[in-house]
Amino acid sequence: MEQPLRALSEWEQLNFLLTNRIPRRLATRLMGRLSRVRSPALTRALIAIWGMFADDLDLAEAKTSRFDSLHECFTRELRDGARPFDPSPAAICSPCDGVVGAFGRVEGGRVYQAKGFPYELKDLIPERAVRERYHNGSYLTLRIKSSMYHRLHAPMDAAQRQVIYVSGDTWNVNPVALKRIEKLYCKNERAVLELWRGDGSSVCMVPVAAILVASIRLHCLDENLDMHYDGPQRISSARQYSKGEELGYFQHGSTVILFTDASYTLSESLRSGDTLQAGARIFTHTPDQSRTPHGAPTSTNG
Repeated sequence: MEQPLRALSEWEQLNFLLTNRIPRRLATRLMGRLSRVRSPALTRALIAIWGMFADDLDLAEAKTSRFDSLHECFTRELRDGARPFDPSPAAICSPCDGVVGAFGRVEGGRVYQAKGFPYELKDLIPERAVRERYHNGSYLTLRIKSSMYHRLHAPMDAAQRQVIYVSGDTWNVNPVALKRIEKLYCKNERAVLELWRGDGSSVCMVPVAAILVASIRLHCLDENLDMHYDGPQRISSARQYSKGEELGYFQHGSTVILFTDASYTLSESLRSGDTLQAGARIFTHTPDQSRTPHGAPTSTNG
């Protein structure tokens, strides 16, 4: 359900109309084709135009300053050591660079995408056995802006058993759309990855695709997860990861939502609107909390 445009500022209205009233799937396909055109001259021109609209675009940390396609720039690797991960075994780290959005305690099975916009885990994660592990746990939303580093990393030493893919739309997931479209994350294309520690506790990552970026590349799979994927929804993929190891990437920029069971607490330093880098501590493993009321703060959904 869409909320009235009059509730938004003039700029927010324009932003929403420009990014969500165009043919989203067509625009995403066209962007995908354009981004893969291999032409250094065209790529330099496109990056210059991109930089005009994304004034925080910073390529200084990239491994290379030369890109033969826009796709190479979007999915750029960073220099070694650019994203150190908190080494504490109890630290669960941010898997990506991102802007902190809604976070807090999962209220039964309810979480928030923005102030006044709740959604249910059952609408986001299709498998009941998976989502129920995170009831009354904690959650954190990280928005990866188009100008940011787009690669995803393991937040802890963990094992992965499967990937769940959910086909969907390509709505923009910026703050304007989150204030306007109810259950937005539940409408978009997404993947569900559970990561298990040796003690049986788990963290669930849900990368959510969006307009111009409906392509999630996970290194554990042979195929991209995108609008062309027509394989099984549940994909067996046993894999062991070390903390900080690369999992894959978004093509352009989008959102990652993390859920933990009740044996984890959120970092007290988190603030909505702050920018985090991959490797920063976002949760702490506190096994003594698993049998008591969860210690995470009240949901922050604004």
